[in-house]
Amino acid sequence: MVGAATAAAALRVLGSNDRIRLGIIGSGQRGAYLMKRANEAGNLEWVAVADIWDVRRDQGEETAGRTLAKYADYRQLLDRKDIDGVIIGTFDHVHAQMTIDACKAGKDVFVEKPMTSLPAQGPGVVRAVRETNRIVQVGMQQRSTPHFLEAKQKFFDSGLIGKVNMVRTIWNANGGYLTPVPKGFEKKPEGLDWEACLAWLPKIPWDAKRYFNRFAYWDFSTGGQTGGLFVHMVDVVHWFLNLQRPLAAVAAGGIYLYDDGRDTPDNVNLALEYPEKLNVTFEATLTDMIEAGAADIVFMGTGGRLSIFRGGYKFLPGKENAQLGEITRAGANDTHVANWLECMRARKQPNADVVAGHYSSTACHIGNIAYQKKSRAVWQKEWDV
Repeated sequence: MVGAATAAAALRVLGSNDRIRLGIIGSGQRGAYLMKRANEAGNLEWVAVADIWDVRRDQGEETAGRTLAKYADYRQLLDRKDIDGVIIGTFDHVHAQMTIDACKAGKDVFVEKPMTSLPAQGPGVVRAVRETNRIVQVGMQQRSTPHFLEAKQKFFDSGLIGKVNMVRTIWNANGGYLTPVPKGFEKKPEGLDWEACLAWLPKIPWDAKRYFNRFAYWDFSTGGQTGGLFVHMVDVVHWFLNLQRPLAAVAAGGIYLYDDGRDTPDNVNLALEYPEKLNVTFEATLTDMIEAGAADIVFMGTGGRLSIFRGGYKFLPGKENAQLGEITRAGANDTHVANWLECMRARKQPNADVVAGHYSSTACHIGNIAYQKKSRAVWQKEWDV
């Protein structure tokens, strides 16, 4: 069973040219996307798929382009000795336990963000990875995107940005957070294991909206737009400015427009305070859907201002750097799954390791705590790793 195998017994030693054998846990829309990115990297073999819905298992097999072993219980996939690594593309609330289980079964892991759904889960994940020496990549793909890597070197490593005391992040009009339930799902599909889907959460009747639009609910996501969107942005802030943990957070917002049974806010503002004399804000709304995916990270430095996200970056120099003029670059596709596969072969730390995954997730958690309590939330020492 899972946890019985040591890393040495369960996983062969990979050479630089070895074909990596993979399993996918959670083969829905995001899982399929990650499978395609792995296929693009090449030199791999899909072995098995695990999903709580038989339809998704069949879709995963189709994405793999070959016959796979199929499991409703992910632990059966982890028990296989012919799998080197797994991609976890499931609901947020099971990311942490699945990652721990995979590591103990001797598998390397690519786990989607946020790595955790509660702050207390992070130290356990980090401990499991350290104890098993697994290669675990968290799905914060900006760390493997060329224009982000270039911007860090050009503006931050060089010192050109100067002192940064304020970073504004904004992500409005993300249509994925208003995903409708497809017709015909008033009754649970016969081949979908709802009990397994709930995992450690309280047992409730089949809820199609929870399944198809998880971001509307705290239990299936991590504050909705906070854990789904802000985690990407605050991770870039941590990475570029060499930060780990905020001191405290305040928040405001609510369900202002879509009073449709959801319990995560459709409009939210967070502000995080860091000991490095820095404030980081997050703004997200589902009210203004005019410009799809309107998103930006704005670093306000004494040496200039950098706006950056997936579409590219723009740097406006300060007075002392005025001779540089405006510096821009278009965005590029990420190579995050490829980086994980490369690190599996080289046995080196990936671009977004579990420590980064923990602290970026927990920056979202502290903002969520402030929102839920309607008061200032402070960092807890037990969250340190």
